[in-house]
Amino acid sequence: MRIVIDCSSMLLRSAGVKTYFYHWVSAMRSQAGAGTIRAFPFLNHFGELAHEHSVLSPWETYPRLAAVHLARLGFQPLFDFVTRGADVFHVSNLVRTRPRRVAVTATVYDMTCWLMPEVHTPANVKAERLFAANVLQKADGIITVSESTKRDLVSLLDVDEDLVWTIWPGVPEAYFRAEPRLAEKPYLLFVATIEPRKNLSALLDAWARMKPSLREEFRLIIAGAGGWKSEEVLRRLNAGVPGVEFMGYVPETELPALTAGALAVVYPSLYEGFGFPVAQAMAAGVPVITSDVSSLPEIAGDAALFVDPRSVEEIRAAMETMLTSPTLRARLSQNARRRAAAFHWDRAARQSLDFFELFAN
Repeated sequence: MRIVIDCSSMLLRSAGVKTYFYHWVSAMRSQAGAGTIRAFPFLNHFGELAHEHSVLSPWETYPRLAAVHLARLGFQPLFDFVTRGADVFHVSNLVRTRPRRVAVTATVYDMTCWLMPEVHTPANVKAERLFAANVLQKADGIITVSESTKRDLVSLLDVDEDLVWTIWPGVPEAYFRAEPRLAEKPYLLFVATIEPRKNLSALLDAWARMKPSLREEFRLIIAGAGGWKSEEVLRRLNAGVPGVEFMGYVPETELPALTAGALAVVYPSLYEGFGFPVAQAMAAGVPVITSDVSSLPEIAGDAALFVDPRSVEEIRAAMETMLTSPTLRARLSQNARRRAAAFHWDRAARQSLDFFELFAN
C-alpha cells in the first residue's frame, strides 16, 4: 500500500490543522513500512513545528508553494506525477479538482463554513464549498476528527456515513509527562489563535465580573497569536486587563509546561471540530472549563465543567467554582488523565492505516 498525503499546511501559517498533520503523518510514518507514506509537496522530512512559519527553510518552502499553486489550479499532470504508483491520495482543501487514477480520501475537521460562515472570511467559505462540491462529495473515504463533525458532515453534505470514519487525533507525548511551569500566582489558562469563534471577548467579560478577591489571588493567562478579526480583542489585551496576562504566541515547545501549570484550562469556544487545547489539558491532568456545544462534550467527557459559551454569567460562575473548589479540581484532574488515554497519536495512526488499507483495496 502506498499513500500520498497532501501536507500543504506544513508550509503555511496555521494552528490546529498544521498540528494535526504534523503529528499524524509523523506517527503513521513511524508505523508504516518504508515508502508507504509520501507527503505532498515533496516533504521528505519535517522541521520543527511552529504555527507562524513553514516547517522547512525558506529556500525549501518557496518551490513547494509553486507546486501547491499548480494543485489549486487543478493541473492534472502534476497529480499524475505525484500519485504515480500510489493507491490513495489524501487531499486537503487546497486541492480543487479530484485527482484521477487513485482512490481519493480527505480529513474533515469541522463544518463551520456551513454552520457559522460569519466566523470565516468570504474567500475561505467559498474555497471550502468548492472543495466540498468538487472533491469531498466525490471522495472514496473521509476521516472526521469527532463524531460531532461526522454528524454535521453527513447531515449538511448528504455524504454516505458508511464512507466516514471517526478517528480522534492524538496529543503530543510532551503533554503526558509535562512538568508544571512555575508562576508567581496560580492561574487559569486560555490557549487559542485569537479569532471570533474562540470567544475570548466573553471570557474577558466573565473574568471582569468575578469577585475582586479572586481576581487578586489568581491570574488568567491568555496564550495565542492574533488571527482573523482579532483587532478589537488585541487592543483590549494590549491596553491591559486587571489580573490578565497576555503572552501572545507561545512556541509549541513551551505549551506543555504552561498547560500543566494551570489550575484549569478555560476554552469557551463557539464551535470546535475537536478542540486540541481541551485534549492537551487532559493529557497534562488539568481540569477544563469548556462549552456544551459541538464536539467539546464528546472530547472532554467527565473531565470538565460545561457552560453555554454565549452566557458570560455561566462562564464567570464556572471559573469561580473551579478556583474555590480544590476537591472538584482533584476529581476532574483524575478524570482528565484517565480520559486522555484515548488521545495518543500511535492509536490514531493505527486506525488511519487501517482506513487507508480499506480504501486502497
